[in-house]
Amino acid sequence: MTKTIKVALAGAGAFGVKHLDGIQNIEGVEVISLIGRELDKTKEVAAKYGVGHVTTELSESLAIPELDAVILCTPTQMHAEQTLACLKAGKHVQVEIPLADSWAGADAVVAEQKKTGLVAMCGHTRRFNPSHQYVNQQITAGKFNIQQMDVQTYFFRRTNTNALGQARSWTDHLLWHHAAHTVDLFAYQANSPIVQANAIQGPIHPVLGIAMDMSIQLRAANGAICTLSLSFNNDGPLGTYFRYIGDTATYIARYDDLFTGKEEKIDVSNVAVSMNGIELQDREFFAAIKEGREPNSSVGRVLDCYRVLHQLEQQLAQQG
Repeated sequence: MTKTIKVALAGAGAFGVKHLDGIQNIEGVEVISLIGRELDKTKEVAAKYGVGHVTTELSESLAIPELDAVILCTPTQMHAEQTLACLKAGKHVQVEIPLADSWAGADAVVAEQKKTGLVAMCGHTRRFNPSHQYVNQQITAGKFNIQQMDVQTYFFRRTNTNALGQARSWTDHLLWHHAAHTVDLFAYQANSPIVQANAIQGPIHPVLGIAMDMSIQLRAANGAICTLSLSFNNDGPLGTYFRYIGDTATYIARYDDLFTGKEEKIDVSNVAVSMNGIELQDREFFAAIKEGREPNSSVGRVLDCYRVLHQLEQQLAQQG
């Protein structure tokens, strides 16, 4: 595929804008349609990025004949249904994490992708951050093996707001959204399937209806372990911080940046063509379309993560 890839982006909120920023640095790609919940706000974003078509309905964008692909940055609860709609319309699709908020939804998407043969990818950004790519290169070269990953995913989100502090129309979720990043990354970096998973959670928020604190333990088939702590109650540094404890080194990853266990910064500027994990994720999506291949973090390759999340959800339900 040599022609310009024409893209629709659904979800003009905080994360949608990150994709729009990244796409501006990628040649051979043009965003031709922007879908948002509020038309006026979506028009403002479209004007800023030079997008000609604006709508509140994904189906309207899918009907554009020249459209090749869709990026979904919509509420979690819509991901599986909208991904299926894109595939059934004959469009390549990248859906932001999580792929679905249920095992049935994730499984249905993978089945539809196999049927269509289209590129379908999920935004497991940690696979693309230069920090984690550096660690992966060390593992692939046989220079480093994970013994334990210690991960903290902390936000201060006692009200329903997004990453920009703006009111949200949907409810975020520690298990199906935030834990998905680490569950997938652990199995990916360990290069070994997860064979044991345990979870406990704190009280359910009376208004949001979700647990605000959660603890997860994982063990891979090769013996590596992972401890993940998640909270929406943490009033301090926000985000996710990964400590890789291995047989030859310790690494601390903070989004795209990487440090030694002694907080010495590691230069990862030559790991990839960009220091922006979202841009690198989008580059992989478009490259897979042009080259007619399966992308890293394809829906098939991340499916096992959702099997584990489903098992953890069942555990938590049994705990009451």
